[in-house]
Parts: sequence; C-alpha cells; structure tokens
Amino acid sequence: MPLLLRMMLKEEYRMHVTYSSRTIFTALPLFICLVSFVVGISMPNLQRSVAIGELLSLTHVGIFLYGLSVGAFGFLGRTYVERRYGKNNFLIATPTILPLSFRSTFLGMFLRDLIFYISLVLLPAFLGLVLAAPIAHFSIISIILVFLALLLSFLFGISLSFAVSIVYTRSVKAFTFIVLAFIGLVIGYGAFGFYGLELILPPLGFQFGVPPVSAVGFSAPAFIIASVSEIAVFVLVAASLVKESYEGTASRFQETLPRYFHGFRFARSYQPLLAKEFVDIVRSGTLGKMTFSFVAPLVFLSFTTWYVNNGLAIPVGFNTVFYAGMVGFFGVLLYSWLTNLDLMDYYETVPVTVPKVIKAKLLAFFLVSIWISTSFVLAIAWINGETRLLWLALPVLYITAIYMVLATAYLTGLSPSSFLFNPEILVKFAAISILPDLGLTILSFSIDSAPLYAIAGILLVCGVLVACAFLFYRGIEEKWGSAGFP
Repeated sequence: MPLLLRMMLKEEYRMHVTYSSRTIFTALPLFICLVSFVVGISMPNLQRSVAIGELLSLTHVGIFLYGLSVGAFGFLGRTYVERRYGKNNFLIATPTILPLSFRSTFLGMFLRDLIFYISLVLLPAFLGLVLAAPIAHFSIISIILVFLALLLSFLFGISLSFAVSIVYTRSVKAFTFIVLAFIGLVIGYGAFGFYGLELILPPLGFQFGVPPVSAVGFSAPAFIIASVSEIAVFVLVAASLVKESYEGTASRFQETLPRYFHGFRFARSYQPLLAKEFVDIVRSGTLGKMTFSFVAPLVFLSFTTWYVNNGLAIPVGFNTVFYAGMVGFFGVLLYSWLTNLDLMDYYETVPVTVPKVIKAKLLAFFLVSIWISTSFVLAIAWINGETRLLWLALPVLYITAIYMVLATAYLTGLSPSSFLFNPEILVKFAAISILPDLGLTILSFSIDSAPLYAIAGILLVCGVLVACAFLFYRGIEEKWGSAGFP
C-alpha cells in the first residue's frame, strides 16, 4: 500500500501539472494561505455582527459539503476503470492487468485525495490563520482546535461520500434509502428542530465544547470519539463493499441518434455533435447525477439563507432575484459534468475542432439546464410569494448562466475540473465570477428599499455581462482553435 499510495500521489501531481506548470501548481497553497490570512485579520470586525459559534457552524457545514463533493470515489473509480483503454490510464484500473486488488486501489485513491486536499487546501488555510493570529489577537490553541474540528468535518464528509458512492455500485435501492434518510435528518433539524446539528455532524459538537466557542467541556471527548468512530466505520464499510470485478454489463438501447438528429435541426452544423451529446447523456445515466449535483448546492443555499434570516435573525433581504443570480452561477457545475461524459480521444480521428465540440457542449448545457434552473426559480418565487419579481429574476437567471458558462468554457476549454487547479486560471475565474455576483447580490437586497436604483443597477450589470459573454464566445475560437483534444 505505501508504494501504491506514493505512485498515486505522483500520478495526481503529474496530471495537474500537465494543465499548468510546477510553479503555478505549487502556488495554489500560497494563494489559499493568503486568502485565509485576509479572512483571519477581518474576523474581529465580522464577529461584531455574527457570533463566533454561528460563523464556525457555517464553516463546518461548508467543509463537510466540500468533503462530500470530493469523496465520491465509487463513482469516479468506476469511471476510471471503464475508461482504462483510453489514451490515459489510471493506477486504479491496474488490477485488470496487475496482481492488485480493486480494494487496495480504491483505498489508495481515498488516501491519495485525503493527503492531496489536506496538503493543498486545509493546511495552507490553517497556516494563514496562524499568521493572522498576532494581528487579530487569536489564541494559537483555539486555532489548533478549530483546525482539528474542521479536519474532522472534512474527513466525515469525504468518508461518508466514499461509503455511499460504493454502496451505489452495489445497490441503487440502498443508495436511495441512505440519501433519503440523510435528507430526513437534515429536515428534522432544519425544519422542526428535533435535535441539534451536532447529531448530524459530530465534529461540530466537539467544536462547541472547546475554545474559542466555550471552555473545554465533558462533551468534547465524547464527540471526538463519535466522530473518529463514524469516520472509521464509513471507510471500513466502503472498503468491504468494493467490487473485485468491474467488467461492463451488457446493455441494450434503442437507436435514438436519428431521433435526436432530426429534433436538433435548428443547431445546423452542430446538429450531429449535439445529437451525440444527448445520446451520451441518456445512455450514461448522467442526467440524474447532473440534476442532483446542481440542485443539492441550491437547496443548501436556500437552507443557509433561511437560517440566516430566521435562525440568526439577521434581516439580510434574500429574494427571488438573488436566488436567480445564484442559480445562474451554479450552472457551471452542469458544464463540468458534460465535459466528463466520455473520453474525447476519438475526436482526433473526426474532422472536428476543439472549439466546435466546446460550442456543441454549450448548446447541450443550455438545453439541459434551462428547465432545471427555471423550475427552481419559479418554485422559490412561489414559496416566497414574490412572483411579481419574475420579470426581472428570469432575465438575471438566463444572463448569468450564459455569462458564467461561456467564461468557464473560454478559460478551461474541455477540462474545467483540471484547469481550475491552475492558480492563474483560478484567480481569473474568481474575479470573473465573484465581482458580478457580488454586484447583483448587493443590488438585489435594495429592490424593496430603493427599487428604481436597484433595478437600474441590475439591468446595467446584466448589460455588461451580455457584452462580456459575447467576447468570451468570440474568444473560444481564437484560444482553443489550435488545441488538441484532452
């Protein structure tokens, strides 16, 4: 296992360096450390409005969800094994040709990403807070305890995701039951208050029992034992359920390409590529995963904003226009899914270019996301009694979605999940996304207090986004015209 883990870490490093460079790759933790330092020195001012316990609660939930998002090794590992005949092979697929077990390679992948994310993200963030401690007058002991608690939340999320994704490879019914049970736990806390959040996320209970939230109490050891025990159980369950054979199952499908081809006549020269995209989406079963990955963060966002307005009693003024902007920005997740449907090696033997495939995927993105995002905004408007704002919210939704996906396609091409590890591209992406998002958010809060000012500002921002989206679309051809398929 040590040799396998070392080779997997080297494999991960080489893959990311391929999309950037050694210098840029190693700059990522420095960038995270700097951001953490800035947040740390700003914390005393923030604590005047929000209690430290509430801030840490939101941070723990965010870290937990981050762990969930990166821990789906059952899904990813299976995909890597099925693609073992592509241009790039992965060590996780080597049990098919070497005397290794899939259990060991899946555990190696779990440990690899654990080390990878802790080293590149969590440790630099911890170091940033340590550097900010003398300025913000933090206790080093408190920072260490916060880091330990957040590390446990991350481990809890990544190990739970690992276990649940492996369960999915064994039984879809069991996977569905576990997901529904977890959603039921969240509803029991958020909607009815039957129990505290620490029942769902034990590391949060440990955090509440130690500084800086409170003095060390008797509950802290119990929660840390519960956290470590549950993490160990998740990993052991996942390891025991890993299949030792990942041969593809025989499948039968009706011929649907002609139907999609005729249905997409409006796409003209993109007609065959767009038809192929939808065949891949349907046959791979990716539509459900895409929908879940898109809706889950939106539901979490809705819960968080509800908690801020009601649980914390902070009258921020979240409304349908705010949600519309957020839905548009989250749409980038769907584009990332579309770029991972299949290997793209075979495009090298077909008379198409990278820009053409990118634009075909953009068309598929709009056709897939439009009904999901529109339904969510309509539901939010109906629940909040704000259907009067739909005339503004829907244009904001469509414009931000178009802007964000075109910006992502321009910056990352057909490999968004890899290129966004490049700090240079990540900084550009952050600037491109955060600035307009912040502007729309602030303006949306003023719709009721200063409607003319807010609406004029929102329309101005939308106009700028449309102009930028046009430039990004034009730039795709120039930037990716001579690129090869990844």
